[in-house]
Amino acid sequence: MEPDLFTAAAEERQEKEPSSSPLAVRMRPRTLDEVVGQQHLLKPGSPLRRLVGEASGPAGPSSVLLWGPPGTGKTTLAYVVSKATDARFVELSAITAGVKEVRAVIDGARRASGGYGKETVLFLDEIHRFSKAQQDSLLPAVENRWVTLIAATTENPYFSVISPLLSRSLLLTLEPLTDDDIRSLVRRALTDERGLKEAVTLPEETERHLLRIAGGDARRALTALEAAAGAALDKGEAEIGLTTLEETVDRAAVKYDRDGDQHYDVASALIKSIRGSDVDAALHYLARMIEAGEDPRFIARRLMISASEDIGLADPTALQTAVAAAQAVAMIGFPEAALTLSHATIALALAPKSNAATTAIGAALEDVRKGHAGPVPAHLRDSHYKGATKLGHGQGYVYPHDLPEGIAAQQYAPDELKDREYYEPTRHGSEARYADAVEWTRKNLGRKRS
Repeated sequence: MEPDLFTAAAEERQEKEPSSSPLAVRMRPRTLDEVVGQQHLLKPGSPLRRLVGEASGPAGPSSVLLWGPPGTGKTTLAYVVSKATDARFVELSAITAGVKEVRAVIDGARRASGGYGKETVLFLDEIHRFSKAQQDSLLPAVENRWVTLIAATTENPYFSVISPLLSRSLLLTLEPLTDDDIRSLVRRALTDERGLKEAVTLPEETERHLLRIAGGDARRALTALEAAAGAALDKGEAEIGLTTLEETVDRAAVKYDRDGDQHYDVASALIKSIRGSDVDAALHYLARMIEAGEDPRFIARRLMISASEDIGLADPTALQTAVAAAQAVAMIGFPEAALTLSHATIALALAPKSNAATTAIGAALEDVRKGHAGPVPAHLRDSHYKGATKLGHGQGYVYPHDLPEGIAAQQYAPDELKDREYYEPTRHGSEARYADAVEWTRKNLGRKRS
């Protein structure tokens, strides 16, 4: 018996006893129009529409690679195709199947095509687990269109799928589901006849926690909802309370609203803990933001600001660390991004502190805003254009590189501000050497202390 995505026996049992299947299975979309999210892949004429026979023409449907994180709908899309297509549908998992099983499917596909003109759609889950040799065995069937391949992977196919197979398939990238997508699925499951049939309600506070738990994974959301609904009904409650959900999933709700006061209060506490060099408190607030589902890019931006605002030249590597963390976070995302954010937070909290860069630009901006400016000294003005010399521009300018010590005792600031000092370095950490440097340069520039 050839493998099938959903065996006839399982389907028959599900029809007779719907509750015997997990909620996530019962609520799988039956058509592409019921799919939530991934709308960029479901436009008219798209490869998936062609696979279910919604488009006609001389060109047949293409093999596709579905790439995306868990819970974004790869298996769901394959299930919809299996229900909607007139083709023979076969499923293999790269975890259990090998070359022998692949060849058996291909032989069956050739017989079905030659014998009674039946096309075959092969769904191969977790194709990244196939070795190069196993993936090679698919090439003739895909190239000659003996099968139309739907392959799913959570790994980057450019690293995990052989190039010949990539070139013979269309790569479709699934995007993480948004909170609105998950919310729509949860609310449908609460009321749908295939779901919970309005047996329980879900208050807004509990729903928010459920969305945080889900983390963009539809399967995780529906699994948690089913478990919490069962617990509530066992208690004789018609509402899934926050406590019930917390107990069911063993995960406490974090009091944190990404759009409200908690968002700003906890972010503020994180930065102030870093400024105060309390690494443990900083990690606590970082953990609260991560657990609440805060955008990691927001956290990374705050760390970059802190590196200049509160550390500056006391540790010149702090900004480098924060910028590197932001770049890494953008590339890897959660959950691994938590490690990078922890790395940066610890480095910043334990770094020597100086706000000299902050106060320096603040003082300079204050003078400018008060109108303390004045013309640029004539010897500093641009002298490269024709006629500049006649205007006296550049005359008297001393080129510092021509001097033994590389510093020229000449006026650089406008007359009104010629003795103004904005940068007041501390002697914390590496800024001590900058303090020595600024003292020496100001002396050799012939500046008078203001």
